[in-house]
Amino acid sequence: LVNQKGIDVKALAEYVKKHKKVVGFPGAKPFDSKKILYAKVDILVPAALENQITEKNAARVKARIIAEGANGPVTPKADVILNKNNVFVIPDILCNAGGVTVSYFEWVQDRMGYFWTEEEVNERLERIMTEAFAGVLNIARENKVDLRLAAFMVAIQRVVEVVQLRGIYA
Repeated sequence: LVNQKGIDVKALAEYVKKHKKVVGFPGAKPFDSKKILYAKVDILVPAALENQITEKNAARVKARIIAEGANGPVTPKADVILNKNNVFVIPDILCNAGGVTVSYFEWVQDRMGYFWTEEEVNERLERIMTEAFAGVLNIARENKVDLRLAAFMVAIQRVVEVVQLRGIYA
């Protein structure tokens, strides 16, 4: 969908909940999927396939922010180009971690006999995702690196801490 004045994400979510589709959302029109990577947009969310943005097309991306909804939609060489062009990339390991986090919540509920409401799950998810983003952003700023490298730094540090506390074979 596209709307030059922007799209109210909450209103769109309500529309989708009611109509089970995005097409027909008031004030927005469908956009050619082949051109979406090169559209002048604030936020681009490649959310379906790997390797959609490569070194061959990265320079043509006009989005200011890319939120990787899919696994690996930006190749490593494209990432370098996007960073050089000051495109703010929220990496997949941070951006699309919501699904696996909610799967963990389901596991916890099953193991503990909890029954959380959808609202409780969403509140917990929002808190965890917000804290994770803030933590990675702080590491990125402190170390003057992009978010992907900062996310890897956080992940590796957590593994190091666990191995030190529990040992390799715990």
